Amino acid sequence: MAAQGFLALVGGKYRQILATVSSTGVAMAGKILALGDDGRIDPSVMPVGIGANTQIVTASEALAAGNYVNFYANAGALNVRKADNSNGRRADGFVLAAVANAAQATVYPLDSVNTALTGLTPGADYWLGTAGGVIAAALDETLAANQGSNKISQFLGTAKSATELITTDSDPVLL
Repeated sequence: MAAQGFLALVGGKYRQILATVSSTGVAMAGKILALGDDGRIDPSVMPVGIGANTQIVTASEALAAGNYVNFYANAGALNVRKADNSNGRRADGFVLAAVANAAQATVYPLDSVNTALTGLTPGADYWLGTAGGVIAAALDETLAANQGSNKISQFLGTAKSATELITTDSDPVLL
């Protein structure tokens, strides 16, 4: 949807001026602001320090919307990959949009709401699963197969709806 416009007298003639949806910086000073196609203000027009609490980090593998991710050092640079309870990769955050390998991922912190999931049961608790996913039951620490295997049990949060998980920043337990 195109941004709404208004008429302004410019050089003695009426001219239609369109509102801006996103900003490229100081060159956009004085422009009228419009909401984007999603009905929200684009983060690019917000002052530094105001907006979503996110980190932009290079993904070292393809990520799907809703995946929980793990921060790690890759050749001296911070990267993200899928968090996974089977190999000790704790969840440090999540992505709301799919990201290609080597692309920039917008990572949302735990203690916020992951709105890109499916099949959740409202009110149910969820833990970190494999390949960036979630499971409805914690790993059983009493099973010999889970002990000393570098598996982790990490509580992620409680489902608000079938697609939303209210996350909490819980430390993982190494089994």
